[in-house]
Amino acid sequence: MERFKRASVTGIATAAVLAGSVGVAMAVVSPAPPATDTGRDSARPAQERPTLTARATTDGVRAWQEFRVYGKARHLAPGTRVTLQQKQSGKWVTLPASMNLTQRSTYKMRVYLGLKGRNTLRIVGGGTVSPPLKVRVH
Repeated sequence: MERFKRASVTGIATAAVLAGSVGVAMAVVSPAPPATDTGRDSARPAQERPTLTARATTDGVRAWQEFRVYGKARHLAPGTRVTLQQKQSGKWVTLPASMNLTQRSTYKMRVYLGLKGRNTLRIVGGGTVSPPLKVRVH
């Protein structure tokens, strides 16, 4: 019987030590930060912003000489309408040159300019604007 008492006291003491160390370990562990609801699925990557590029086939032309403005769109659907704009007296004016993006999200449009001097152009479409490009008309 004495053996049984010793074994049970040892077992209870061991359990108390283990419970005490678990309690200490639990006190050391910091709680997880509260979850915030961002309103979207965090596993899904953030949607990219659409961009347009614009380049001209030449830096200088004669008045009413044809040249082309071309570029590529990123994160815009094929078929999106893109339009050419020209800066006139500090304001952007839409020119009658537009087209839909191809299946590869590219465009290439014919342009004729009559205003002599340095012309600043850009492409707009799909809620985005390309960086401006400059063409000199002689």
